[in-house]
Amino acid sequence: MRYRNIPKLGIKVSAFGLGCMRFPMKTTEDGKTEVDYPLAESIIHRAVDGGVNYLDTAFVYSNGQNEDVVGRALQGGYREKVYLATKLPTWQCEKTQDMYDLFEKQLKALRTDHIDFYLIHSLSADKWDKMKEIGVREFLDELKAKKLIRYACFSFHDSYEAFEHILNDYDWDMCQIQFNILDVNNQAGLKGLKLAGSKNIPVVIMEGLLGGKLASVPDTVQAVYDSYPEKRSAAEWAFRWLCNFDEVATVLSGVTDINMTEDNLRIFDRVYAGCMSDEELQIIDKAREEYQKRLKIGCTGCRYCMPCPQGVDIPGIFSIWNDSYKFNRPEEGKHRYASLSEANRASMCVGCGACQSVCPQNLSIPEKLREAETELS
Repeated sequence: MRYRNIPKLGIKVSAFGLGCMRFPMKTTEDGKTEVDYPLAESIIHRAVDGGVNYLDTAFVYSNGQNEDVVGRALQGGYREKVYLATKLPTWQCEKTQDMYDLFEKQLKALRTDHIDFYLIHSLSADKWDKMKEIGVREFLDELKAKKLIRYACFSFHDSYEAFEHILNDYDWDMCQIQFNILDVNNQAGLKGLKLAGSKNIPVVIMEGLLGGKLASVPDTVQAVYDSYPEKRSAAEWAFRWLCNFDEVATVLSGVTDINMTEDNLRIFDRVYAGCMSDEELQIIDKAREEYQKRLKIGCTGCRYCMPCPQGVDIPGIFSIWNDSYKFNRPEEGKHRYASLSEANRASMCVGCGACQSVCPQNLSIPEKLREAETELS
């Protein structure tokens, strides 16, 4: 296993961080859904035995069962071998005491006396303002002073501008962002990664495979990868690209079985900062271009078209439409579209043109909405 130095914290973490969110679930005889504990435990033990020393869980994962599963699996000496990360659910915090009550529940579920990396979960600009109002900065300071947590951190989903504001508004020990070969300019993006690096704040990567979408690729993308002399899976290309960045502390990978765990142990034993040649980087650029060619519409999600007078979720529909083609998952696209409220679907468009008149991309939005409705409904 390769390890990454974190100078700010004076520690080393494994390049492969075990994401615990995707542990396999099973249905019990009485119809309940729960984590397949024996399999989850075997995944954790194999990962740690293979050199993984960073585990990521959260209060809400696996229908609220994940922390308990991780805590049980880390008994018998495994807790001492890892840095344990979990997250405070911002949406369950309305007052100061809520943060303390939730933290106590987390310590109990995880069967530990401290949490190494404690993240404020899924921050956006609005959530950060709310959490500041109820004293989250003082809360983190107190937990660190009492050695109940080692590092104060946050995970993030919002614009780059929001990321910059949050990053500069507290003395963070780490941040966690969504980043992959397609999200270079999305959310915090590459610019955010570089900003954190300039402030000596380590970055943990989530959604490196976009929930597995970048592991099973369209034929045109696979052809790009296959053009390189050394044959690698799409997942290996994606992970290798991420680990090429100095600023990346660890890359989370959510695994569902032992075979996937073994494959990750193999991949992350071969990656390091600066591991990619110019030729390899060009392969990634070409793969990204192939994905872009598959887009049905050049919507950037800027939301200038919103709100629609008829209630149509224009950027949401176009995102579903693009994803269904980009990742060659038409049935998934139809399922996602069907989950939209009827009031927000493209069928509600009356062709008024209000959206088209303000679109920076000059897209024929009403026409494209009709096409999307035909293909997705």
